[in-house]
Amino acid sequence: MAIRASKTDDIPRDQLTGALRRGAVKKHVAAIHVSGKLTLLQRKLSNVLLLNAYDTLTDQQTHLIDARTLCMMIGYNSNDMDTLKQSLRGLAETVAEWDMLDDKGQQEWGVSSLLSYAKLKGGVCEYAYSPALAEKLNDPKVFALINLNIQRRFTSGHALALYENCYRFVRTKSTGWWSLDLFRRLMGVDDSPYYQSYKHLNAKIIKPSVAEVNKTSNIVVTPEVRKRGREVVDIRFHIGENPQLAILDMDDGAGVRNAPVYGRLREMGLSDRLARQWIAEHGEDQVAAKLAYVTGQAGVENPVRYLKAALRDDYQAQVKAPTRPEVAARAAKLAKVRDLAAARTPTQRDADKRLFLSQLTETRQRDDFDRHGWMSAINFAAIVDFWEEMGA
Repeated sequence: MAIRASKTDDIPRDQLTGALRRGAVKKHVAAIHVSGKLTLLQRKLSNVLLLNAYDTLTDQQTHLIDARTLCMMIGYNSNDMDTLKQSLRGLAETVAEWDMLDDKGQQEWGVSSLLSYAKLKGGVCEYAYSPALAEKLNDPKVFALINLNIQRRFTSGHALALYENCYRFVRTKSTGWWSLDLFRRLMGVDDSPYYQSYKHLNAKIIKPSVAEVNKTSNIVVTPEVRKRGREVVDIRFHIGENPQLAILDMDDGAGVRNAPVYGRLREMGLSDRLARQWIAEHGEDQVAAKLAYVTGQAGVENPVRYLKAALRDDYQAQVKAPTRPEVAARAAKLAKVRDLAAARTPTQRDADKRLFLSQLTETRQRDDFDRHGWMSAINFAAIVDFWEEMGA
C-alpha cells in the first residue's frame, strides 16, 4: 500500500518500510492481497489512513484525521470533498484477502473490506478497520508498509499495484507463482475480456508496470512465465534491490534481536520496530558508539531523543544570528501562526502538527519543533511556508 503531495520531496524517514519475514522459509507468506481495482489516488489514500492509524491499529476501534490535511497529503484539492467521499467509498467496497500459515502452522484464510466504515463530519474523517484485518496489518511479519517517498513517485495505478505486491516478497526475492487469474485480479483487470489475452495483458499492463517499478522504486522486478503447451498460465516476479534507489530495509531475523546493542536500546525505552530500524540504518557499531556517548553525558533528560540526534546530526552547522529587526518580524509572524493554530479544533491541531513533522528531514528540526511547537525559531521558514500553503 502507500501517499502525499507537498512542497517538500520527503516524507518522514522513521516509518516502517521493510518487507519483514518469518523465521522459517515455509512461513515467508506475506500474503495479503488487495483488489487491484483501486485508482492511484485511492491507493495513496489507503496508505495515508494506514500510516495515521498504524500505532493504534489494535488498541483503538476508530481513527481520526483532519479531512483537509488528508486531502493535502494525497494531492486532492482541499475543498474537493466529493472526490474524497468517492475514494473513501472505493476503499470500503474493496476486498482484502489473506491465505497464510499461522504461527502454529495452521492454514488461515480470511477476507475483509479494506475499511469497515468511514465518515466525514465537522471537517474530520473518522474510519475503522475490521479487527481481523487490523491484526494482520499491524503484524510486520505479515504486512509491510510501503515507503511513502517511493510511492509518491508513481504515476500509474497498475505499476503501484505491482510494486506493492512484489515488495512484500523482497526478502524471499520472488513472489512465487501466481496464476494469471490471480494476477489479473491484483492488477484490477480481471473483469476485462481484453486482458484475458496474455498478449494484451503483457503489452498494456505487465511491460509498462515493470518499466515504471524498475525506474521509480527501490526494487527491480523481472517477470517469468510458465506455460501449459503454448498457453501462458502462471507468472512470477523475481525481485532485486535497485542500487540507484535503495532505501532502508530492515531484517526481522533473530540476529538483530540477539545483538547486545538491541537489548540496550530496548532498555532505554525504544520500541522493537524502532530499535531494529536504527540498527539497520546505522549499523551495530555506530549505534553502540553513540549509546556510549549519550550515557556519558550528564543531565540528559530524554536519552532516546538525544541518541536520535547523536545518530543523525553532526551538530556542526552554525546558523548566523538574525538582526533585531529580523527577530521582531519573525516573532510577529510566529505569533500569528500560534493564533491560527489555536483557532483550529483539537483534532485539526494534532493533524497539522503531524503533517508538518512529516516534512522535516533533520532530527534537529523535529526535536526543536517537539520542544517549541509553532514557535520553533529553527523551523521559522518551513512554518511560514506550511501555513501559507494551508491558505492562512
